[in-house]
Amino acid sequence: MGQHYLSTLFSPRSVAVIGASDRAEAVGGIVFKNMLESGFRGALFPINPAHAEIQGRRAYASIEEIGEPVELAVICTRAETVPDIIEACGKHGVRAAVVLSAGFSEIGSHGAALERAMLANAKTYGVRIIGPNCLGIMRTGIGLNATFFKGSVKPGNLALVSQSGALCAAILDYAPPNDIGFSSVVSMGTSADVDFGEVLDYLATDAQTQSILIYVEGIHKARGFMSALRAAARSKPIFVVKVGRHAAGSKAVMSHTGALVGSDDVFDAALRRAGVVRVMSIGGLFSAAKSLASNHHFSGNRLAIVTNGGGPGVMAIDRAVDLGVVVASLSGQTLERLNQVLPATWSHNNPVDIIGDATAERYRDAVTICMEDEGIDGVLVILTPQAMTQPLEVAQALIEIAGKFNKPLLVCWMGAVQIDAARTAFGQAKIPSFRTPEAAVEAFSYITAFYRNQRLLAQTPGPLSHHEAPPDIEGARMLIETVLAERRKVLSEMESKALLAAFHIPVASTVVARSPTEALMLAQQLGLPVAMKINSPDITHKSDAGGVKLNLTNAAAVRAAYNEIISEVKKNRPDAHIDGVAIQPMVVKPNGRELMLGVTSDPVFGPVITFGAGGVTVEVMGDRAVALPPLNKFLVRELINGTRVSRLLGAFRHMPPIDMEALESLLLRVSEMVCELPWLKEMDINPLIVDEHGLLAADARVMVDYAPVSGDRYAHMAVYPYPTHLVTSWQLPDGTDITIRPIRPEDAELEQEFVRNLSEETKYFRFMNSVHELSQAMLVRFTQIDYDREMALVALTEIDGREVEVGVCRYAINPDGESCEFALVVSDQWQHKAVGHKLMGSLMDAARSKDLKVMEGEVLANNHNMLKLVATLGFSVATSEEDASIKKVSRRL
Repeated sequence: MGQHYLSTLFSPRSVAVIGASDRAEAVGGIVFKNMLESGFRGALFPINPAHAEIQGRRAYASIEEIGEPVELAVICTRAETVPDIIEACGKHGVRAAVVLSAGFSEIGSHGAALERAMLANAKTYGVRIIGPNCLGIMRTGIGLNATFFKGSVKPGNLALVSQSGALCAAILDYAPPNDIGFSSVVSMGTSADVDFGEVLDYLATDAQTQSILIYVEGIHKARGFMSALRAAARSKPIFVVKVGRHAAGSKAVMSHTGALVGSDDVFDAALRRAGVVRVMSIGGLFSAAKSLASNHHFSGNRLAIVTNGGGPGVMAIDRAVDLGVVVASLSGQTLERLNQVLPATWSHNNPVDIIGDATAERYRDAVTICMEDEGIDGVLVILTPQAMTQPLEVAQALIEIAGKFNKPLLVCWMGAVQIDAARTAFGQAKIPSFRTPEAAVEAFSYITAFYRNQRLLAQTPGPLSHHEAPPDIEGARMLIETVLAERRKVLSEMESKALLAAFHIPVASTVVARSPTEALMLAQQLGLPVAMKINSPDITHKSDAGGVKLNLTNAAAVRAAYNEIISEVKKNRPDAHIDGVAIQPMVVKPNGRELMLGVTSDPVFGPVITFGAGGVTVEVMGDRAVALPPLNKFLVRELINGTRVSRLLGAFRHMPPIDMEALESLLLRVSEMVCELPWLKEMDINPLIVDEHGLLAADARVMVDYAPVSGDRYAHMAVYPYPTHLVTSWQLPDGTDITIRPIRPEDAELEQEFVRNLSEETKYFRFMNSVHELSQAMLVRFTQIDYDREMALVALTEIDGREVEVGVCRYAINPDGESCEFALVVSDQWQHKAVGHKLMGSLMDAARSKDLKVMEGEVLANNHNMLKLVATLGFSVATSEEDASIKKVSRRL
């Protein structure tokens, strides 16, 4: 791919500061002074029509007067002037602007009109905008400081992206005394144009950035945000502070940025799924980044604590329990070894209290023994400066042994004056050091969460294997369309259960009676005892309205129940439309657990699956876990284990464990429903009764609505599901069956074997360098893809009962969002059999379905077979201007 389209924003060769000033307190004055003092390595032009000179530099009346190309404009003028300035910049060829000015959509209708005019002009001339209402942007590597932050910033490898200019300034002020440096700082403001996702796209491939810190208030484009977050998180750690955790905070955020704020637990689920870690404070951001920079391997969250004081050790334990960090159990061998080197009065437990007179040697021995225990994943060492303590000597002893282990070592030297030298030594040795036990434990929890969430990121749910008949998706769609055609949005209980049944979810048989006599007849047909519930699209909580009667064992009880239900509901809910009473056999499961499974639509992230304890107390108990679809078995287990009720699903007192496979299968079916039915807005299965024999949806409620018209069948999803619709079958002239389908993470071994068996020439033609086999990083990159921004199709056949890959093609969408770059390789033994032609045809169809306009690629000039193939497919061929040995191929789709 070519240069990233935001390169002129992050690496401009020339900058114009529009509104530059000599006044020390003016925004334009501060910005221009910062640009001068940071040593910007490019041309710098101050623009102010009222001055001939600004801060010793020649000033220009307008951007037109400069007479030279300008790549970045920094605008510090009143909001009313900005639309015209953007137009002038566009006419001058400027392609990037940072608008620091406030007074746009965040202040109301007048500001919103100015923002629309600004964006219209920007779109006309292809200008991309950061802001408005932002602090600005920094790139320390080129001396770009286009902000009005008063202070210096140390170069480093952290990138900071913040929606709040004030928080951004506070973080920058916090950084120098804590020895923290930045590669990039981006204050997003209201993100009227360039958003989080686009900035993350750039930083993901930025060689100067090793970790990314994000402060989020709200998201404008969930799909782009998630897609970019997942892509970036595959290559570098990302830590996020997100505010608005509670309703009052969310309201403040909306008034501040105008961005939508979703449910907080949904946001949490989104971040986990993206492989990033949410921290709860600004200090937590830096603690997490500092700990991860130690480059140790984190394999689990079992923490041992070595301390010379009992109190700090207990403080660390308390915080560990709060955060779900496991307090490691010391093995028998570890206890025996510690007994040999520690005083008899040591704690004989974790935390390992080695007593107040602990020497450097005692610390070294205790930490070494704990590090060598296979049941311990990391060690936190605490020191308090007591009379006999030698803080620097102990620090030096730990520094000497730290490199011998591949486990994280965190230290907490408490105090100030006596331990300064030790803290400096830890900093130089890159050992994470903290001032309090709680902060150290939090940092450990963040890093273990990072590695745990990386496993969630690796999950790319494939298609369900339908052992029985596949779901009746078309029937489900017809049912929903019928409801919407009748201008209804809430399905009746009968319709809701029919929808579930279309996806093979077991439901309780239900019929509707519209008179006491009919109720009696239907109950006898179903078999007593029965349960009876009001049938009304307007009533969600039927029990509260007096609309439920259970365990009716005889005809008289059924007749009386019908009348009582109708009477009670009319009294309690006179406004509700009543369509009879639903009757179903009484579900008798002595060992049954009542669960709740739901679907809701988050305003930011779209459909969300919820799971938790069920029954009439579901809102009061508040026991629910949340996940973004699509799901696979790994993600389903994570969802179940995130609830308190999960502890009741195994063997419990006299009850056997539930049929966990049936519950997991049900959640996968619901995930499939969400993916394939964009009209599905809300669904409650409550109670879902599960026991050792299976499960049954006793009651269900579904709400639907019209879905936006889109060529993308999964436009409603924040995480793009496996595109099953792209799976095709084909047969060679000799009768060999070939399947072409999107690649999956579990294809890693197939892909490795495929590349390993290619001839050296074919490998060279594909990778344009010598590759024996794919590295683990390349293998992950090739098989764990984001189907929203790239596609890889593999051609497979069966040989001796084993699936074999015979070809693969892929495209990656270019940053312009309208074109893509492709690659194709076919196994040597399968060339000249039209496999490549078929793969390319399928790939171009997939690209068209994403509304891409152009497919392009680079082919070595001596790869005659590939050049011949693309020519037959209608690609134009031209010699590269940069390298005559490469042909540029392209065609419109």
